[in-house]
Amino acid sequence: MQILPIPAFTDNYVFLLWEGGQGIVVDPGDAAPVLATLDRLGLELMHIWVTHHHGDHVGGIPQLLERFPGVEVLAGAYDRGRVPGQTRALQDGESFQVWGERVEVLFIPGHTRAHVAYYLPGRGDLFCGDTLFAGGCGRLIEGSPQQMLVSLQRIRQLPPQVKIWCAHEYTLKNLQFALTVDPDNPALQQRYQQVLQMRQRGLPTVPSDLATERATNPFLRWDDPHLQAAMGSRDPVRVFARLRGRKDLF
Repeated sequence: MQILPIPAFTDNYVFLLWEGGQGIVVDPGDAAPVLATLDRLGLELMHIWVTHHHGDHVGGIPQLLERFPGVEVLAGAYDRGRVPGQTRALQDGESFQVWGERVEVLFIPGHTRAHVAYYLPGRGDLFCGDTLFAGGCGRLIEGSPQQMLVSLQRIRQLPPQVKIWCAHEYTLKNLQFALTVDPDNPALQQRYQQVLQMRQRGLPTVPSDLATERATNPFLRWDDPHLQAAMGSRDPVRVFARLRGRKDLF
C-alpha cells in the first residue's frame, strides 16, 4: 500500500491510499485534484474516509460520487447527516480491514463533537484530520479543552514511530507559536530550522511522527514543568486551555 498527499486549496492535504488498481481518499475537500490524481494513476475509488464534517474535508464528496457511484463513505456515527453520502457510521474502537491491513477507529472529539481518526497499527499510520497537527492542534470549535486533552492523550499514547498524517500544512506557523511559549527547547529550535528550510524549498512537512511531536509540540506537553510554569498552572486542562487560548490570538 502506498500513501500520497494531494495538495488542495491553499494548505489542505487530501490523502490517497492505493494498492493495485484501487484507491481510498481521506478528507476530500476538493474533488478536482483527487480526480486528476486517480486518472493519472489509473485507479478506481473504493472508499472515502472522513474525519469530520467541515467543508474543506467533505466538499468534494458529491462530485467524487458522481464519477464513482456506490463508493463507501465512512465517517463517525455522530456526524450522520453532516457528511454527504455517508454510508457507514463508525463507532469508537471498531475496526475493519483494507488490503490485509487492520484499520482502527479512534473517537477524538474536541475540534468537532464527532471527530474520528483512522489508525493502521500494522503500518504505524494515523490519519487524524484536524485534531493533532505537526507542531500544533486544532481549534476547539465544538468541543471543550477537557475533551481535546483526552483525545490528544489517546494519540500521545500510541507508539513513538507512528506517522501523523494531519490535514493541513500549518507546521511553520505552529512552530513559530511554539517558540513563544517554549523558547528554550533545543529540539524545538532545531525542528523550526529544519521546517523553515523545507518550506523555503516548497517541500511538505507532513507526515510528522509522534516522537517528534512529543518532544516539540506544546499541545502534547501539558505536563512539562517549563510549560506549566509559562502557563501559570500545573493542572493539565488549564495548561492546555491557556496554550490554546494564546494560539487562537497568535
